[in-house]
Amino acid sequence: MTTAPAATDAPESPYRSYVYAYPHKTAYRRLADRPRLDALWAGEAKDALSLYLHIPFCEVRCGFCNLFTRIGAPDGLTGAYLDALDRQATAVREALGERTPVRFATAAFGGGTPTFLTAAELERLCDIAERRMGADLRAVPLSVEASPATATADRLGVLAERGTTRLSLGVQSFDDTEARAAVRPQRRADVEAALGRVRDARIPVLNIDLIYGIDGQTEHTWLRSLDAALAWRPEELYLYPLYIRPLTGLGRRAGDPDPAWDAQRLRLYRAGRDHLLAHGYEQRSMRMFRRADAPPQGADDYACQTDGMIGLGCGARSYTAELHYSFDYAVDMHEIRGIVDDYVARPAADFAHAEYGRRVDAGEARRRHLLQSLLQADGLEVADYRARFDGRTPLEDFPAELARFAGRGWLHDAGPDAALLRLTPEGLAHSDAIGPELFSPAVRAAMAAYERK
Repeated sequence: MTTAPAATDAPESPYRSYVYAYPHKTAYRRLADRPRLDALWAGEAKDALSLYLHIPFCEVRCGFCNLFTRIGAPDGLTGAYLDALDRQATAVREALGERTPVRFATAAFGGGTPTFLTAAELERLCDIAERRMGADLRAVPLSVEASPATATADRLGVLAERGTTRLSLGVQSFDDTEARAAVRPQRRADVEAALGRVRDARIPVLNIDLIYGIDGQTEHTWLRSLDAALAWRPEELYLYPLYIRPLTGLGRRAGDPDPAWDAQRLRLYRAGRDHLLAHGYEQRSMRMFRRADAPPQGADDYACQTDGMIGLGCGARSYTAELHYSFDYAVDMHEIRGIVDDYVARPAADFAHAEYGRRVDAGEARRRHLLQSLLQADGLEVADYRARFDGRTPLEDFPAELARFAGRGWLHDAGPDAALLRLTPEGLAHSDAIGPELFSPAVRAAMAAYERK
């Protein structure tokens, strides 16, 4: 079983959980009624949807990774997966109907590693998004995740030609020793070569992911990695604290809570934040930093929290206003292989239903909006909250939580007349404690009852 974070007056750690979606997938359960997608989407606005295509394959599994991904693919599996993705896209697009306009405002390919696919398979992936779903990839922001080993010239050429506006490269560290410590086998020379190929492809936005808190990492080596990244003038940088999660490579080394490690990660975070701010980057969230002159890419942090998300692939989530749904979820390699095999074997009719998910009532919708807004540097506009939720304010709905955050110095002025709720710099530093404290008791209980697999 997994242990859900509990709300307390004093958080035991600033690194409790990265809240990239709420409710988390471990709160999802099998939907006994298997609702039809056409019924779920019948009353939804469909004029500004987000599209996400999930590719569950990687060449290696990093030691810190708990994403839904399979290592390698036997002959024919990627083609069979794309066949299933095509069947799912056809069923989902039919379920969206034709009575109201269907338009996609953003698109993303994630994983796993989408560039695990060959150049020809990436062409087919784009065709599924465009010809089956109707997304105009050249007219909307399109973000794609890649690894240095798979960022080859032919793959990048396909992505650039098909309209990719943002390429996110998972580097993690420019120090070979640190990369090995994170079970991320790569050489700096290969990373630099991949970055050169990305720049040659002229994709407008390059994002580089880096991790702090790796065993043996010091402030000196951390800043050296940042400077190596800055040499490429990336439009975006994401700085991730290292987490050691169950069922991952590093998870086997996990022990009791480590206050010294927490303090080290906070020191490295602050050093990295200050370094990037001094080099002309703007902080958009705890993790995200954008070069001040970079072209905008739409909502920060992927907009994966917004309603109107269509997810295709066995690890993707979809969001309507009242139901979040997906397929089964796992971290263990054997379990993931079984879920991928099940997805590949599904007939088209199966994709017309939602099978796993969690219903989102009015209270959870308020929490979700507070989370997705408060954890961004720009904060939450109280007037927007009022307009969405029957004239109520966040202070009326979450008085205890907001008072607690303010008492810790994590919130700017949060009085009854405040027009904006915004985290202080120290509040942003503690985003991974703030997010879990806003989980509802029901979601915490469901996460605690989840059986890890």
